[in-house]
Amino acid sequence: VQLQASGGGSVQPGGSLRLSCAASMRIISINAMSWYRQAPGNQRELVAKITARGFTNYIDSVKGRFTISRDITENKVYLQMDSLKPEDTAVYYCKAERGPRSAWGQGTQVTVSS
Repeated sequence: VQLQASGGGSVQPGGSLRLSCAASMRIISINAMSWYRQAPGNQRELVAKITARGFTNYIDSVKGRFTISRDITENKVYLQMDSLKPEDTAVYYCKAERGPRSAWGQGTQVTVSS
């Protein structure tokens, strides 16, 4: 599977962005799709995940602010990010897991700064 991420940008604290990840195959056939992020000097961390059955989970720091969703007709996964904070600044990546295999999209930069 190939993934194409988009939607990053620069916003002020408190602002919103929506990231999109387009998959080259039917996402209903993918076990799980996730958004990760990596800030300079930090390890890549899981931000949010949505399973094939639609179950979602988030890291604590984004709960209540970020929402992962999907459009199975367009084979896209989204990350709606609200109430953004400077500490959300990072390169965001989408990932698809299908059985023992996984694929990554290219990163999209999110910068939160006043």
